[in-house]
Amino acid sequence: MMCIGTGWGGPLGYDLAMPQVSCDVHVPVSPTVAFAVSQTHGAVRLRWDSFIREQRFLDGAEEPGVGVRTFTRTAFAGPLSPTMVSRYVSWRSPTSVGMTMETGPWFFERFGAGWRFSADGEGTRARWKYTFTIRPAWLRPVAEPIGRWLLGREIRARIRAFAAACEDETVLAALPGGCGD
Repeated sequence: MMCIGTGWGGPLGYDLAMPQVSCDVHVPVSPTVAFAVSQTHGAVRLRWDSFIREQRFLDGAEEPGVGVRTFTRTAFAGPLSPTMVSRYVSWRSPTSVGMTMETGPWFFERFGAGWRFSADGEGTRARWKYTFTIRPAWLRPVAEPIGRWLLGREIRARIRAFAAACEDETVLAALPGGCGD
């Protein structure tokens, strides 16, 4: 597993570029299966992604795709946990998917997340990335390094859980179209 964070550098150790954290891992499944695991929802997603307390599609959608909105409540602080409404802005199965925040915690001015998948030997290299901007702007030099640290810790834990899910027979059996077989 390899993880990186950007946004350091520049004057006084701060870079005006939008900060991001990413982590990648090799999983012993095809890109199609890795993509499908990353996009699980409902009970299957809750089985492996302990960051999420609640997640559902909005506006009558029944499956993910470009333009689909989702509601997510984190498991961070129980019923008082932050929530986010996000929209799928790209969907290129089995190579990549991206989402952007529409509404969310007060401290995020912008937030986006994405996955990339590529064949890698006998499996797949999966990369999960968050990009964000903190508000208010005057707080960014202090808050964005803290955000990189916190989100980096979170993404490392979540990608480890994703890798385990790629070998979990219950998760694989629940994938659509038998792609987990």
